Amino acid sequence: MTQHQDSPLTPDAGQPSRRIFLRGTVAGIAATAGLTATGATASPAVAAPGGFPDYKHLKPLLTPSQLKYNPTGEIIFPCIRGIYDRLADPLGRYYLYYAPHDAPGGICLAYGNSLEGPFTEYPANPIVSNNWQPHYKVSHVSSPHVLWNEDVKELWLYFHGENHTTRLARSKDGINFTYDKTVLTKDMLPAGTSETSYARVFRHNLPARDARYVMLFMVNNQSNRRDVGWGWSKDGRNWTFAQQPLIRHSDVGANNISGAHLLTRDNTTYVVYHTGKETGGNMLITEVGNDFSRRNHLGLFYDSSNAAPENGRAAAPSFGTDRGVPYMVYEAGERLKGSICVARG
Repeated sequence: MTQHQDSPLTPDAGQPSRRIFLRGTVAGIAATAGLTATGATASPAVAAPGGFPDYKHLKPLLTPSQLKYNPTGEIIFPCIRGIYDRLADPLGRYYLYYAPHDAPGGICLAYGNSLEGPFTEYPANPIVSNNWQPHYKVSHVSSPHVLWNEDVKELWLYFHGENHTTRLARSKDGINFTYDKTVLTKDMLPAGTSETSYARVFRHNLPARDARYVMLFMVNNQSNRRDVGWGWSKDGRNWTFAQQPLIRHSDVGANNISGAHLLTRDNTTYVVYHTGKETGGNMLITEVGNDFSRRNHLGLFYDSSNAAPENGRAAAPSFGTDRGVPYMVYEAGERLKGSICVARG
């Protein structure tokens, strides 16, 4: 029995999870506690590297032109969270966080009862804006990643604004947030670093570092080539950051890599990330091991289609399960010209 981390909300590592996949060969179907999603087919799935599901594009979930809050005609960086067993009176079983990137950006929320949709736009978006006095006033805020923090029973929102600063806000209901602090800036990395953004945070034990959380993020420097950076923390608020990238673009034959997500399976740990469209626009996977000491580049995780809506680019994945069926919610389409889509494993 293996754990698909962040599916959709991951309990403390090492604790029993109600969101566990049985990824055997039985009928080729993903199952959780014997449950399957309504309408799921029993066709065998082809394994991706690491034995993960072979995700297939299903449909768009959010399209900018259909949204009330649409300041720039673009949205990015989805984060899907199952909150039906976390909150007392949620708007739906699942919360989907996303944002425009270009100024003014704005952290947004949609909600629904199935990972296949439909999702309803929260009427008071954005729930976090680019002007939050007295804490900050910036050109834009974007790239929301929400973590269920079991220690304090809160939803913790990590987001960037500007591109060189990652911030933390906290909420009891997933809608109304209280500002906490800055958690990452370019000044915490080597001189010449220009961007530290698109962060995702995961509950993951690193005993040798006295850490219980891991952050993955995009790092850029004067070469204008983007890598995946990482850091670790005991409490999710105060961080130590590796001064060298976890995965370099040159390691995998790409010009830029970003949108990293942590997954665990069969007692080891992986990072999934996307490349720029100029080098395929696909998602790749690297095994880093539970202690992050490995660099086993396994290649293609998800192959973007040249047809709409992907148009040669699939990016920024977030993973979840719905009644035992695995899903991936992701950006589809050219950067700042796409939609939020869902693929099924």
